[in-house]
Amino acid sequence: MHTRQLEGKILSMALPFSDLLERADEAGIRIEMMNGIPIWEASPAFRHQRESFRIQQSIKSLGDCGCHHVADVYVKFAINSIKRPDISIFCQEPTELDEAITLIPEAVIEIISVGYEIKDKELAPQFYLENGVKDILVFDPRSLEIWHHTVSGTREFVSPTVFALECGCSVEI
Repeated sequence: MHTRQLEGKILSMALPFSDLLERADEAGIRIEMMNGIPIWEASPAFRHQRESFRIQQSIKSLGDCGCHHVADVYVKFAINSIKRPDISIFCQEPTELDEAITLIPEAVIEIISVGYEIKDKELAPQFYLENGVKDILVFDPRSLEIWHHTVSGTREFVSPTVFALECGCSVEI
């Protein structure tokens, strides 16, 4: 619900979620919705963006997967769930060019930002697994720790490490 004060009165108007996303982007805030619960964070800092670019450059195909990857793009998951993974990897190129992607990523990479550790380390991996993402890599660029989440469990690594993902892509973090 969006509220605005006009001549001492508070006006209330419901905004479509797409309008809310656009306004948040304009304000430098990222909004996500996980199972109907809104979560926000500030736009990424330089360290975060630098690591994202470096990781994206390392993504390669090991087989039949096209290993299409996008950074910081909205992906629509289940009802009431839209996330903006730091890096999403798809075997086929998503068809949506001007709206949220509806294709579920094969793999997701999250880079932890200061102040958002719980969102990236604790909430996001379980959400992604519940929605069919096969490999979730969570990277802390300050400690160089990496957590690799799959349906069979979580393993910890230290950067630099090369991962062979279930979809047939490799990535170095």
